Amino acid sequence: MIKTIIFFLIIGLIITGILINPILVKRRRNRLKYRPFPPLWNAIIENNLPIYPCLSPDELRRLQGHIQVFLAEKQFIGCRGLQVTEEMKLTLASVACLLLLNERGQYFPRLRSILVYPNAYFVQETTSVGNYVVEERRVARLGESWTTDQLVVSWEQVKQDTTNWRDGRNVVLHEFAHQLDQEDGKAEGVPILQHNSDYPIWAKVMTEAYQQLCNDVLQGVKTVMDSYGATNPAEFFAVATETFFEKPHQLLSNHPALYEQLQRYYQLNPVQWASHNFGF
Repeated sequence: MIKTIIFFLIIGLIITGILINPILVKRRRNRLKYRPFPPLWNAIIENNLPIYPCLSPDELRRLQGHIQVFLAEKQFIGCRGLQVTEEMKLTLASVACLLLLNERGQYFPRLRSILVYPNAYFVQETTSVGNYVVEERRVARLGESWTTDQLVVSWEQVKQDTTNWRDGRNVVLHEFAHQLDQEDGKAEGVPILQHNSDYPIWAKVMTEAYQQLCNDVLQGVKTVMDSYGATNPAEFFAVATETFFEKPHQLLSNHPALYEQLQRYYQLNPVQWASHNFGF
């Protein structure tokens, strides 16, 4: 009898914990979001993120809140002797958190650690080259997103991308877009959408735009999006995200339906952001 009571008590505690934990997490995040944003942090981000002055007061306030939650929840690990500084953390967080301004309430839930290399890093890659034949080679990379709990970036590439914001290439936007895509455990170019009714139109627009990019790349036609997006649908979503934030006017002009889908998903309209001296 006592064992039975203890068993049900344990089950009850587990269920209570499952129900209460999301509430506690939300409260903790709200406390973090509404803390005063340190002036030094503001100065660092303004110096490292060209688009920062373009944000509306509301977007700026929300971005600062998300940055504070992001920094509290994610671990940064320097690799190959790199010492991760406050500037590095803030730069990475500020770019990544642009993707959270749609207020879905999630903070890349699968991600725990961000590995930062000083520059390009090398990995062993195994590929199939024929029947029962595999090839191993050493490949240089600038970033990658894992479906488990880690994301990897090159700090040198991050600096280059933030300096050249409007070139349509951004390793942080790219890899964190993969995190959004991988939130359901799969990387297929379809993040979790707000409504079930959103998926058919997403699939239609994305498939058409992806096939057009593949055809253009095959025919050697100049494209707004980087040709790497033709690799597969997952890479297409990541590249489209880079283009949406960095080359919004060009994307809207050349792919209005695609721009509309990304605008609806991210709940942002980068075309409306002020031009400033770096322009769009």
